Amino acid sequence: MGVTAIDKRAVEGPVKVHRLGLHGDIQASRIHHGGLDQALYAYSEADADYWVGELQRELPPGVFGENLRVARIGTTTAVIGERWRIGLDVEVEVTSPRVPCATFQRRMDEAQWVKRFTQAGRVGAYLRVIKTGTIQAGDHVHRLFVPSHGVTVGKWFSEPTIEDMEALRDADADGEIRLQQPEFDTKFEALLRRLGR
Repeated sequence: MGVTAIDKRAVEGPVKVHRLGLHGDIQASRIHHGGLDQALYAYSEADADYWVGELQRELPPGVFGENLRVARIGTTTAVIGERWRIGLDVEVEVTSPRVPCATFQRRMDEAQWVKRFTQAGRVGAYLRVIKTGTIQAGDHVHRLFVPSHGVTVGKWFSEPTIEDMEALRDADADGEIRLQQPEFDTKFEALLRRLGR
């Protein structure tokens, strides 16, 4: 199976947030999951509650491999490039959707999990750390900035269009957001091929 860092658990007390994520956390593969553009993975309580209903079992924080389980703010519904403040001083930026993988399938131990998770489209969001600091359970998450392009994490994951691609490229070129590279270029190329452009 190899090395994985998907096994996350809730912790008590303050935790330092660095550019590459939380103190004490590991990015086992920065090629596929991690690096500066995927320093943190956030999953919403609302989406977790959906899966509790679907799977009929408890799904504690961390079970999806998320570093942050957040309430009262959407992760799949977040706009790419959206910025949040967590607690008093940490700032993060929404970069991309989570793409489910075989490791996630093994972790969940549910039949056809990758397919089910993909079809539901409740994928959560990767975050880039803009300003380091300390966070702890119960900290408020405040939306600081929402880009005007309007392309959400969920839309980009489930049903991207050429118009979405162009809106993201324009927002990146205008400096409104900073796209995760080379992942977005790869997705742009695949989208153009799929649509025969």
